[in-house]
Amino acid sequence: MITIVNYGMGNLGSIKNMLKKIGVESQITADPAQVLAASKLVLPGVGAFDAGMRSLNESGMVPALHEQVLRRCTPVLGICLGMQLMTARSDEGALTGLGWIDADTVRFPESPDRAIKVPHMGWNLVRPAKASALLEGVPAEARFYFVHSYLVRCRERSDVLMTAEHGVCFDAGFERDNVMGVQFHPEKSHRFGMWLLKNFVERVPAC
Repeated sequence: MITIVNYGMGNLGSIKNMLKKIGVESQITADPAQVLAASKLVLPGVGAFDAGMRSLNESGMVPALHEQVLRRCTPVLGICLGMQLMTARSDEGALTGLGWIDADTVRFPESPDRAIKVPHMGWNLVRPAKASALLEGVPAEARFYFVHSYLVRCRERSDVLMTAEHGVCFDAGFERDNVMGVQFHPEKSHRFGMWLLKNFVERVPAC
């Protein structure tokens, strides 16, 4: 079962509906037992880093998530804030992240002439940085929908899955073993988002 983690911050219904469009059954849950029974996990998120980590910690699901991701190697896909919560820390707050990826979440640098607007909002191209089942068959012209004021910087460049440009080059996605994250919203990215989610469901193997 594809399980969408509900900690009170994210486009839960939109993700479930997008999965339904590609013929995939999923569930939305805040129950640690259902997290532990999942075949694959989606960690969504919209909002601020500290609020997200606080909600996740208060949900009681963090031990189950660590068990699934770190010990059982269950594939997990973080989306937007969900990706950022997988990092070690964020400039946006003081709380510690999940730390599944050796990375930091930092604010977009200010554009001297204010030509580059923050938040980065709208459609953008991504460039694959390495081969991945998650990106298999996704066309080179694929565009995805972004909404974010903070970006992820992976400390290990081998973890970078894809990059994008918005004033600066930033890590638009990462992947290490069973841990994957994308800064954009596949559930808002129409056919390209459907393609990526279908790959996550059908092509990404367990460890």
